[in-house]
Amino acid sequence: MEQAQPKNVKFQDTLVLPLDSLDPTLLELVGGKAANLGELIHSGFSVPPGFCLTTAAYTLVSAELAPILEELSAAKAGNSARLTELAANARTALLQTPLPVQVIDAVTQAYHSLSKGTSVPVAVRSSATTEDLPSASFAGQYQTFLNVIGIEAVLSAIRQCWASLWDERAVIYRQSLGIDPRSVQVAVVIQQLVEAQVAGVIFTANPLTGKRRQSVIDASGGLGEAVVSGTTNPDHFMVNTPTGQILERRLGDKRVAIHSKAGGGTERIELPQGEELTACLSDPQLQALARLGGEIEARFGVPQDIEWAFDQDQHLWILQTRPITTLFPLPLADDTSPGDENLRVYLSFNVQQGTSRPFTPMGTSAIRLLASVITTLIGYPPSSPLEGPPFINETAFRIFFDVTNALRTRIGRNLLSNILAQAEAQASLTFQQLASDPRLSLKPGRKLPLLLAVRRLLLSTRLPLYLPLTLLSPRFAQTRFLRFIEELRITNQPGIEATSADGYLLQLEQLFSKATPRLVSRSAPVMLGSLATFQLATCLLGKLATESELQTVVRGAPYNPTTEMNLALWSLAEEVQAEEATAHLVSNTSPTHLAEDYHQNSLPPILQTGIARFLATYGHRAIAELDLGLPRWSEDPTYVFSILSSFLQLKESGSIGDGEFQSAVTEAEAMIRELSHRAKHQNWWRGLVVNFCLRRARALSGLREMPRFALTLLLAQTRTLLWPVGEKLAHQGHLEKADDIFFLTLPEAHIALAGTDMRTVVSLRRSDYEQELTRRHIPLVLLSDGTEPVLESLGTGSAPAGVLQGTAASAGRLTGRARVIFDPTDAQLVPGEILVAPTTDPGWTPLFLSAGGLVMETGGAMSHGAIVAREYGIPAVVGVPGATSRIVTGRQITVDGSAGTVFLEQNQQ
Repeated sequence: MEQAQPKNVKFQDTLVLPLDSLDPTLLELVGGKAANLGELIHSGFSVPPGFCLTTAAYTLVSAELAPILEELSAAKAGNSARLTELAANARTALLQTPLPVQVIDAVTQAYHSLSKGTSVPVAVRSSATTEDLPSASFAGQYQTFLNVIGIEAVLSAIRQCWASLWDERAVIYRQSLGIDPRSVQVAVVIQQLVEAQVAGVIFTANPLTGKRRQSVIDASGGLGEAVVSGTTNPDHFMVNTPTGQILERRLGDKRVAIHSKAGGGTERIELPQGEELTACLSDPQLQALARLGGEIEARFGVPQDIEWAFDQDQHLWILQTRPITTLFPLPLADDTSPGDENLRVYLSFNVQQGTSRPFTPMGTSAIRLLASVITTLIGYPPSSPLEGPPFINETAFRIFFDVTNALRTRIGRNLLSNILAQAEAQASLTFQQLASDPRLSLKPGRKLPLLLAVRRLLLSTRLPLYLPLTLLSPRFAQTRFLRFIEELRITNQPGIEATSADGYLLQLEQLFSKATPRLVSRSAPVMLGSLATFQLATCLLGKLATESELQTVVRGAPYNPTTEMNLALWSLAEEVQAEEATAHLVSNTSPTHLAEDYHQNSLPPILQTGIARFLATYGHRAIAELDLGLPRWSEDPTYVFSILSSFLQLKESGSIGDGEFQSAVTEAEAMIRELSHRAKHQNWWRGLVVNFCLRRARALSGLREMPRFALTLLLAQTRTLLWPVGEKLAHQGHLEKADDIFFLTLPEAHIALAGTDMRTVVSLRRSDYEQELTRRHIPLVLLSDGTEPVLESLGTGSAPAGVLQGTAASAGRLTGRARVIFDPTDAQLVPGEILVAPTTDPGWTPLFLSAGGLVMETGGAMSHGAIVAREYGIPAVVGVPGATSRIVTGRQITVDGSAGTVFLEQNQQ
């Protein structure tokens, strides 16, 4: 069947379109502002009549910009002087280019049709294709002209709107978002001007706190430009959207107003002082605005920033609407909920696992299936295993666990706080703080279901048998893991049932259902034994040991696959260094080129075989490795070559490298003897128990990384099974290319195999995913009312000026230059610099051999980054809120890993 042509294809060469003919499918032709206005009109909202000069007109005049845009695309984001210069060149070129005759004729005809032959006042506004989008609003960065009268004035305003696309602020902002300047287009909206008696803006969610269903309204007399531009001090109101209750009323002096001027343009009017302040909006008007804002938000699906005006007849007009892009999106069910009485609490799985990157849809789908198998183990099978249990939520391509039910029971609260205390200190403290919120009051809990779940878990994992064996012999636990891992390595061979793409999906689902229980069975004794022995030793020692001394015990722990991985790559660097020509090749060739040569089997033998040996053991790993949608190192070893090159530089500079690990082992053994000796002074049995517990805690501390190592191997094997599915769908024309399969979910993969074309779905998701890659802040804990809990006992508010407080993770004190890194892929870390990161996962840890210290915004003493930092003996402070924003690259800081503090040099504040 022939598919209908999209509207933007039908109108792609059209110069002028009426506003009431627009909708979001025309975004590339009319820009965000115009597309939103068209959607408002179709939904029945009052929007001033007008038309849009499309991007087709801009294309006719922007050909002269091609050389400038090439230079802009190549310019570095940090080079503001060069960006400013190129932006000015682009504006000048546009302003000097004559308007094409066909543009003049089209605008003249449309203006005369709107004004019915008279010179009606209009508003002329820019509408860029990157403007007023859910991911970027560009609020206030493009030009608007009010009270424009006559065709000559309209044409002049259009030219100015085009030029404003290259305002230096907009250019720098686009560059920071990674938007290619060659892809940007601009349309222009021409609307009949509303002679406003009072105008302003309404935010349908509180832009400061994120609280949903709380309308914030700023208003002043005259045109809304006075409010939008900040020219006047407006009246400020806050309204509960569902109830209409006015929560806050703060009157501004409104000393400045902007009104239309006779003959065109606007004028600023200074109002007399000393008059009694009165509100420019009545209560019914405020409530009407809040209701209208709620309706517009419901129409667009996300909180909106809306400009409005009451005219002289008290008719309410909507002038424009754009998403509030600064708010982190909520799950749809919460974003549209009529009230916040039933508060939900979400914990970020991404952040807790050391990655702030978005997950691909297939990566999230795999986590849903994994969770389904685990909950089935304890007797709570979900209704749909592929959809996962109901506590898994997704927003902004990130996974959030709904922990509300657990927080509303006493046992659940204690479990969450205790489990997260070592792995994610901020979350643990946040949950303790939330316990006082009346919306999370305890509910009567039934003990029988919990006891049954524990019983099922004990039986399914055979924990009563394997926990004692693990405590008696950590090597036994390691052997169980290694045997399981070796069995996993051969499971990517197609089974008998995998004779079709559907068969591969079936084998994938069976692999999860069979392997996950075995993984849990091997993980539970290690995790429980590690925590129990460490806590028991801590309690028995009491004041005999400091936190720093206890951390020393678990330094250089054996059986840690992440440490072994980094040391294996270090050993390869030693081999390469011994062969001068190969070392020179690695140091002077781009990692991308080296990766290509590796796949072509054209590297020098020592390097080719060394990398192959490394990837045979660790090739299933990656940065953000819990997302199976991302390539493994075995597929793309570029990052491995980058780290190998940096290791060679470390060796050339004489840095210690792996020597720190051997020192850590010696220090840990000495500390165990010392602490056992102190305990023995109390009585001999306490010394024996402390010695046993510390040695087991140390051994099992390294094994705590083994479950993740095995899980990433499981994900890599399932990724292998998905490739033939993607290849078949691409061959059938249901996907553009094979790796598009990772932008579908497992249920959608079944739908695609049944014959549904998923190309449009994938295209849209890829675009949204790319935008999400630029998001810097991901809430660790998010509430369903839109707010992010602020810790009262941790962060900059409770520490002296110039001091950031976090959690002590690895003992030691170091002063050095900070290096803020958000993505390790192309990171350049000078040996000895202090790595400052939002969070880290095992894919980051090769950088730790170069780092002099570590600061992380999230994490706890037993998080991945903290464990590896201790093993390499570098001071580390984790769980430091706002670290990546308070600390800038190059700043001199001091990391005190024993006290959990980071000191900023005062003269750089």
